Amino acid sequence: MDRKIKVVQYGVGKMSVYTMRYVYEKGAEIVGAIDVNPEVIGKDIGEIMGTQNKGVKVVSLEEAENMMKETQPDIAIVTTMSLIKDVEESLMLCAKLGINCITTCEEAFYPMNSNPNITKKLDELAKQTGCTITGSGYQDIYWGQLISSIAGSTHTIKKIKGSSSYNVEDYGIALAKAHGAGLSIEEFDKQVASVDRISDEERQALIEKGEYLPSYMWNVNGWLCDKLGLTVKRQTQKTIPQTHTQDIESSTLGMTVTAGMATGMSAVVTTQTEEGIIIESECIGKVYSKDDFDKNEWTIVGEPETTLVINRPATVELTCASIVNRIPDVINSRSGYVPTEEMGELNYRVKALNEYVK
Repeated sequence: MDRKIKVVQYGVGKMSVYTMRYVYEKGAEIVGAIDVNPEVIGKDIGEIMGTQNKGVKVVSLEEAENMMKETQPDIAIVTTMSLIKDVEESLMLCAKLGINCITTCEEAFYPMNSNPNITKKLDELAKQTGCTITGSGYQDIYWGQLISSIAGSTHTIKKIKGSSSYNVEDYGIALAKAHGAGLSIEEFDKQVASVDRISDEERQALIEKGEYLPSYMWNVNGWLCDKLGLTVKRQTQKTIPQTHTQDIESSTLGMTVTAGMATGMSAVVTTQTEEGIIIESECIGKVYSKDDFDKNEWTIVGEPETTLVINRPATVELTCASIVNRIPDVINSRSGYVPTEEMGELNYRVKALNEYVK
């Protein structure tokens, strides 16, 4: 492509401060921004980024379609919610207008195994209008590509076991609440944990109705199975509340999470495959105490056994850099809903993004 890639930022919260800066620094440009918060609507994106004005003001959701028709972006970055049903409207708008779209929505990483109906609707519309919809972020590398790469150097695999922790304070109130942060143990059990005390048949019925609430690893396990050529036989999930012995202040929740209350949750997803390989992955999202830090650890059990540990990854920045570095892959991809496992390796971009577009 012989011009700068034009990007619309959909959602101008904490994550967008990084995605928008990275877009500019990778030689692309922001041509529009959208949000529902009246406090930011009308502001120049430069003010949100902490830089000089860029001449692009945030518009309301009601103005989004007209703005995108006028600016004709090559791609939209959606950094709002964690469940596919909560970003459906924004993704469907992009699909309707034929605008490529990449989102940090965790379920969107591989939504076909948790909400096939919405995925099918998006896929069909995107194919009609000739655009690509996908989900990416931290998991693209740290829960996906790194693990599949290590698998490529392994002779036999019996089990893949992973664990990743992150501070829900870094991602906004919607994510924190989705993790049960701030609930009593009784409330957590009723509102969060009880969802997964169901039979396989009941779970599948919820999935088919688009009512299942997957943890992030639910979709990651599906992505990994697809990437490694494994056939899923059975997949289960359980959630466990996380607590702390002392009170913790949460700026995101605007409250004190008192000792003994849920600071968040651990979600463990176990996938059994026809090939006999088991994937057991856990994500721990909670309000951090002063002693907590992000950690990513994966072990491939087999010949040989390999363990990968990454302490204190800059999860927010890595998420946003992954999104921006994926932009050329999305534009180059086939039309439809395309998981990143089909797009090949996520690569560092030395040149301006448009130079990687065919």
